[in-house]
Amino acid sequence: FQHESQGRYGTIIGRKQHYPGRQRPVELTAIALDAWPSSAGFDLIADALKDDAQKQDAIKKGGNIFAFTLKNDQGKEESWHIDLKETGTVGKGLAPQGKKPGVTLVLSDVEFAKLISGKANAQNMFMQGKLKIKGNMMAATKLGPILEKAQSKAKL
Repeated sequence: FQHESQGRYGTIIGRKQHYPGRQRPVELTAIALDAWPSSAGFDLIADALKDDAQKQDAIKKGGNIFAFTLKNDQGKEESWHIDLKETGTVGKGLAPQGKKPGVTLVLSDVEFAKLISGKANAQNMFMQGKLKIKGNMMAATKLGPILEKAQSKAKL
């Protein structure tokens, strides 16, 4: 049985997300949630970190745990994290168990979709009040390269 639905961010067929212009679908994991369509972007980030060399490079450049809190259309919030301090992994929640994020980025699901697709710039979003940063603001600037890798995965 395959379920197909057309969403704001692409077509979902079964458990695979098809992005416009992308040749192969991204396999959705437990990271992505239906109520937050852009959460599939965390799968793109995880996919970008699969290569060990890229993972080590991201850890070296990132050096922090980055949390994302997204608010969906219904006003509900959910959090994900990218551990670029030790493991180079992506998961649900503000941080891996027993750890705290160095920086938390708070934005809407729609704005995260724009950020992960490359249609918006984090600095401009911050200046417009669409992105709020809690914690080490300078650390947030180190997240750029990993987002760019995820954007390039989305455009494959």
